[in-house]
Amino acid sequence: MIRYALKCAEGHTFDSWFRNSAAYDALVREGQVTCAVCGSTDVTKSIMAPAVAASENAAPSVTDEERSVPAPVPEAPLSAPASPAEAALRKLQEHIRHNSDYVGTDFADEARRIHVGESDERPIWGEASLQDAKDLHDDGIPVAPLPWMRRRTD
Repeated sequence: MIRYALKCAEGHTFDSWFRNSAAYDALVREGQVTCAVCGSTDVTKSIMAPAVAASENAAPSVTDEERSVPAPVPEAPLSAPASPAEAALRKLQEHIRHNSDYVGTDFADEARRIHVGESDERPIWGEASLQDAKDLHDDGIPVAPLPWMRRRTD
């Protein structure tokens, strides 16, 4: 995982995590990276200082196998909210986490089961492809994207 400091054309700054630099490039090309404050898709990387080890010893070498395992995403915020809008988004994230069920990659299937009465009606959140979300919407099943892209690992 890699964290980039980002900036939109309106001058808003925010951080976001990506699987790698190629994933960032692909998401930007597809217009999937948006400003956390205004929603603009005109987003670029800000100048960043590299992370430097605190010890005088060289960092231990990393094997290709270790490199392929995504680093865990920290639960603590990266920094204090940069704006009232970012603070509101964080509050919304916490509300969703504490008041709905995370169903992971089964989101589309579980949303359909709830819609037809095969599962208990309740608020859920999870992961779905853009096509699955469009199909749910087309079938009259209400869905909405959430204001974060982080995958839940617990």
